[in-house]
Amino acid sequence: MSIFIITGISGSGKSVALRALEDNGFECVDNLPINLLTALIDQLDPDGNHKIAIAIDARRGASIQDLPDLINRAKGKFEIHTIFLNASTEALVKRFSETRRRHPLSLNQLDHSFQSLVDAIEQERSLMAGISEHAHQIDTSNISSNTLRTWLLELIHEKNSDITVLFESFGFKNGVPNDADIVFDARCIPNPYYEDELRHLTGNDQAVIDFLLLSEDFNKMYEDINTFVKYWLPKYQKDGRSYITIAVGCTGGQHRSVALINKLHDAFKNNPDFSNLQSLKRHRDLKRHLDVANK
Repeated sequence: MSIFIITGISGSGKSVALRALEDNGFECVDNLPINLLTALIDQLDPDGNHKIAIAIDARRGASIQDLPDLINRAKGKFEIHTIFLNASTEALVKRFSETRRRHPLSLNQLDHSFQSLVDAIEQERSLMAGISEHAHQIDTSNISSNTLRTWLLELIHEKNSDITVLFESFGFKNGVPNDADIVFDARCIPNPYYEDELRHLTGNDQAVIDFLLLSEDFNKMYEDINTFVKYWLPKYQKDGRSYITIAVGCTGGQHRSVALINKLHDAFKNNPDFSNLQSLKRHRDLKRHLDVANK
């Protein structure tokens, strides 16, 4: 029995995520009140082969803060994964404006007055702060619905593990990912962009990889990050972390960070010393570059 809790900030894509899971054979429950979660889980058969997805958000107010304790109590009986969707305030404001939806916390429950969209978003962030820490976070600010579905299905189809590590590349010019726990800056490494024959390529291409491997700085940064993760990952796991995102950024997220993330992901995915680890990789801004190049 696998249970996926889908939660996060309103407007960040929970409905898209729930539909993606439903299309892949999950039994889905949307907007479940917190006080009914325990009752629902108690009705489930621990030996069943069902896959359950439950969407929970802050529409119920402060009771959402009870979610981590309820999940921890249920973990002794079921395999439970929590996925927290997030997005920048700018992206959320744009989405609510385009859909003309009202934020679920826009109405003040105390005096029944309305508050601004930004204030409602910040109130929700405050309510949800304790939940995101131990969940697998996905920043949907700059991605399409199709990309979110792809990332989500990649996550749920991976093998069971004690801890999931997501290695993510990005471009600083598009902002640091909201879901990053640890960030490394690769902009000091020689940039293939300034080589005419490499400019249109990416860190997935062998010519770019060969160029970077000739750089002492590239190899040194890889070794330093590798050593850092090997040492600190068990510490995070001991502290109760089930998910951690390690992000590497360069200027555009096209060459250097992509190559580094590929190399780090491969190193940990095939490392027998970390057999309890689920290693995923994501290139946040690579599709953006490819879309521009193909125009």
